[in-house]
Amino acid sequence: MADMKWLSEMEARIPKNTGVRTRFAPSPTGYMHVGNLRTALYTWLIARHSGGKFILRIEDTDQGRLVEGAVDVIYKTLNECGLTHDEGPDVGGPVGPYIQTERRGFYKEYAELLIERGHAYRCFCEKSESEEDSGNFDRGDDPCRSLTREEADARAQAGESYVIRQKMPRVGSTTFHDAVYGDITVENKELEDQILLKSDGLPTYNFANVIDDHMMGITHVVRGAEYLSSAPKYNLLYEAFGWEVPTYVHCSSVMVTDSETGAARKMSKRHGDPSYEDLIAQGYLTPAVVNYVALLGWSPGGEREIYTLSELAEVFDLHGVSKSPAVFDINKLKYFNAEYLRAMPPEDFARVAEPWIRKSVQNPAVDVRAIAALLQQRTEVLSEIPEKVDFFDALPDYSPELFVHKKSKTDIPGSLETLQKLLPELEALEPWDDEHLLELLTNAAEREGVKNAKIMWPLRIAIAGKAVTPGGAVEIARILGKDETLRRVKLAIEKIS
Repeated sequence: MADMKWLSEMEARIPKNTGVRTRFAPSPTGYMHVGNLRTALYTWLIARHSGGKFILRIEDTDQGRLVEGAVDVIYKTLNECGLTHDEGPDVGGPVGPYIQTERRGFYKEYAELLIERGHAYRCFCEKSESEEDSGNFDRGDDPCRSLTREEADARAQAGESYVIRQKMPRVGSTTFHDAVYGDITVENKELEDQILLKSDGLPTYNFANVIDDHMMGITHVVRGAEYLSSAPKYNLLYEAFGWEVPTYVHCSSVMVTDSETGAARKMSKRHGDPSYEDLIAQGYLTPAVVNYVALLGWSPGGEREIYTLSELAEVFDLHGVSKSPAVFDINKLKYFNAEYLRAMPPEDFARVAEPWIRKSVQNPAVDVRAIAALLQQRTEVLSEIPEKVDFFDALPDYSPELFVHKKSKTDIPGSLETLQKLLPELEALEPWDDEHLLELLTNAAEREGVKNAKIMWPLRIAIAGKAVTPGGAVEIARILGKDETLRRVKLAIEKIS
């Protein structure tokens, strides 16, 4: 029997008339995939847009799927993305604990109250753990539904193992309202008697989230559209307790085009789709990822796409959330990332680019900031950098055919002649800077009666050994320095002589 005094005390703790309260309630079962991040972001935006509270709750009742270190990943991701929470396991708050396994004493009392009110029953049928975890029980009517209260209590007191199931009505229908999908009606006969409390005393997700949301005063519940089918069960629980139903916000799935089949499917780590951490490791900036994820299924209206997090909080509106599945497009994310990289102050770009430059440029004498200045307007993703700049560290073993370039009107004999003429002028050049290097090369072109490219191309190939480089011959020669530039020019002359 439920402890009514205890229940009254719990109800008295619930925040009332305190404005909007949202929660992000992840399970610590691994990485933070894009759908998780979007749920966290929308939940945070709803709270911040209305001046409300954003709560972090860890839902760890599915003990079999817990992954060590996953809670730290959650904290780290939210922190990096700027999604600060007002209450949670690490910062505390008035309605804790904020970890479900530390709240297990709450669930049994509420489950017992449902039994007393005729909305739940003890089920003693033998079931596999997978049935308990999923809530599935495909056996027609559960025979335990018809047990009298006295019979069920006696079997429980005798030590029989049982679960507590929600007693769904067999007639009528249940209608719930969603901020995105509107009113949805489901026939009650289609609803299974889902498990609320497992035999180990831990609640299922479908029960715990309702209890916790009520006890924490949550006003808006954001989750994926895959939970739409469970919403009627949640509504019936709220009605059974006599509680106010929060605003449901079900977000459409995040889809991706399968590289093998070409068909659209939900994003999945199992298929190798990137998590938030993967994207950062691949060289995407957190603000760019957050900006792009915000637009996966939500539109602020108009042509503008680039928003800071605080600007998103100002304009976020549930009316902009779409029912249609969102498509994760890595090329679109690259566009966002490039925009953010190019808009950074040069010193900030140099700071984020330095670790990537140093992956291939080990020589401490090479000025990383100078290389970064060449890269900023030419980089979409930071992971592109090492391959772009490796020639600064060591001249690659290139083919003489690189000196042949139709547009620059160069060939191997002509390039050899150009380099032989440039070498003594480069040896005599002082000071070694952009201005004087450019003057030397343009004077050479004017003297030969050719376009600058016919002089620049051979020199750039000689000192970079690549057809595509960030920056031209002048910038590369300046960064390499006089001695290294002359050494490479001499090597090129030997190669094509």
